[in-house]
Amino acid sequence: MYESGEDYLEAILVIKNKKGSVRSVDIAKHLGFSKPSVSRAMSILEKNGYIEFGIGNMINLTSKGQEKAEDIYERHQLLTKFLVKITGVSEDQAEKNACRVEHVIDSDIVQGIKRFMSKNK
Repeated sequence: MYESGEDYLEAILVIKNKKGSVRSVDIAKHLGFSKPSVSRAMSILEKNGYIEFGIGNMINLTSKGQEKAEDIYERHQLLTKFLVKITGVSEDQAEKNACRVEHVIDSDIVQGIKRFMSKNK
């Protein structure tokens, strides 16, 4: 999956957790993207089995989409906390960097960071 697809899934999860429901316009606002770009991305995510559309075109994550979104969001949060702890930068700066790193980091490194964070609370 491409980085942009992961960003969309993470956005859907975050919005759903905040608002309870997700529409394309919510995603466009959250990510700062145009509505046509979001619409195209939603079509691709639906085609690949990550989302489905419900009543009133509400966007729902499938079980596959939920699993992927939770994994991305967990990496994002872990990396943000790790960067703050290790570097002492602001949470805002750490979050921006975590957002870039979360898409390319190897899973064994994520596991190593989890172990480190668990031992160094």
